Amino acid sequence: MDRRRNDTRTVGGTLPPAVRRVLRWPHAAVRGTRTALTAGPSRRIGAALAVVIVTVAGIVVGSLLGGRMQTDIGPFRAEMAITPSLDGGTTVTIPPLGALQLSSHTGPAHLSVRLGSLDQGRTEALIGDPASISRASQSAVSDVTSGVIRVGVRTVAVSVLASMILAALVFRRTRRVAWSGALALVITGGSLGIAALSFRPDSIEEPRYEGLLVNAPAVVGDARRIANDYGRYAEQLQRMIGNVSQLYTTVSTLPIFEQEQGTVRVLHVSDLHLNPAAWQVIRTVVEQFKIDVVIDTGDITDWGSEPEASFVGSIGLLQVPYVFIRGNHDSAATAEAVARQPNAIVLDSQIITVAGLTIAGIADPRFTPDKETSPAGSGALPETVDQVTGAGEQLAATIRAYNRPVDIALVHDPASAEPLSGVVPLVLAGHTHNREVRELPQVPDAMPTQLMVQGSTGGAGLRGLEGDKPTPLAMSVLYFDQQRALQAYDDITLGGTGEAQVNLVRHVVDEPEPPTPTATPSGTPTPPGGSVPSPPSPGAPAGAPQPTG
Repeated sequence: MDRRRNDTRTVGGTLPPAVRRVLRWPHAAVRGTRTALTAGPSRRIGAALAVVIVTVAGIVVGSLLGGRMQTDIGPFRAEMAITPSLDGGTTVTIPPLGALQLSSHTGPAHLSVRLGSLDQGRTEALIGDPASISRASQSAVSDVTSGVIRVGVRTVAVSVLASMILAALVFRRTRRVAWSGALALVITGGSLGIAALSFRPDSIEEPRYEGLLVNAPAVVGDARRIANDYGRYAEQLQRMIGNVSQLYTTVSTLPIFEQEQGTVRVLHVSDLHLNPAAWQVIRTVVEQFKIDVVIDTGDITDWGSEPEASFVGSIGLLQVPYVFIRGNHDSAATAEAVARQPNAIVLDSQIITVAGLTIAGIADPRFTPDKETSPAGSGALPETVDQVTGAGEQLAATIRAYNRPVDIALVHDPASAEPLSGVVPLVLAGHTHNREVRELPQVPDAMPTQLMVQGSTGGAGLRGLEGDKPTPLAMSVLYFDQQRALQAYDDITLGGTGEAQVNLVRHVVDEPEPPTPTATPSGTPTPPGGSVPSPPSPGAPAGAPQPTG
């Protein structure tokens, strides 16, 4: 053994100097790297990055642990919390009614407000004196403002403290602990400052509601209550607190929120495709949103067969006017079955005035329930495209020949809508099973025209069950003012067949510029349309205006 050790030392000792230097290079490289990292500039950069990382971690921990507090908002005991977020915004949770999502500000701070239940004593006091709900909600704005300020100060203080404690545990150097605290103060204070500077008072007019459908109109409120400034924002906040207070204190029926005179509510449905679940949702929306008229843009059935005609019998249970145009899945027998319902009106290149709105509609020119025939689809024949767009041109000619302005035009396929640009302010369609809202190409010297394509109110029928998740049930509530202009609309979506949760998104429509009058060949300005009235058409339901065209 000793001989082998001596041999190894002898062999190693006989290596040339150049080889021994090569073998020492890895050790030298490690020592050089370590020296470079601990040198002045590199060491300072590394220390600064470490302070930043520790500070951010402390802010996150501090905001999660201490960025929340209990406060009173009107008649409620609420919890407010501020958490880190890239998107910002505010979430108002109202258990068990649902939640409102508001795009109130940009990130990096998200405000959560959770309204708690009323205690028994306060609830009994509110029930005994209904006016106390209104009085209690008057303080909601000041309560929210005070609560946000206090939770903001608390978030900053706890975040700074958490960052300093974490820095002390990691670095154990007073200077770095001080730097971490100062940096935490700048980051949290700056984040809340950005949120305050980017505050949007008009966000409360376009909330996104998630919860039970039956509670949506009472929580969100009236679409005509628009917040043009902070004063209106405060009024809307007070009104919302009052609505929720009534929901909490009323057992038997939901409250009817205050409505302005002259508002007309239209429920737009389309493509029910024989889904019986759609009727229950439609009835709920008609009752809870106080709908004045339902508009159906076609495909109420799948094959248009005689046995399917019984499906339309639920129309008569709605007890509001039901305006219908035939889709490419609906046969002439389907249209006749709908027309037999006491409250139904079937339009085919005709015009009717109902609930104060003048509505024109035309049936889809095709009956092709067994294949995809939309002009937007691949491989559509030119004659099919001409057929569908020709329906829009025919309806536009009918409207131009009418002696009064038309408020809404109905087509089944959106491809029929373009000829109606500049003829009517609003076109409703369906067919694609995808919700879409867009402006049609502007016609010079004519009014702007908006196209609203509805998703499938029936969740695409049995087709909606073919994918991994059921196709959502979609419908929209449209709000028209006294001048018959669309002011706002609520997009309502149910997650799919059998799901009870609803998503409601409020959209407020910007007022369009007044249209420029066109000139007749003689030079006399006239509105879109001529002066030749269309004769009335027989067969309209009793008590309803007669369709014309």
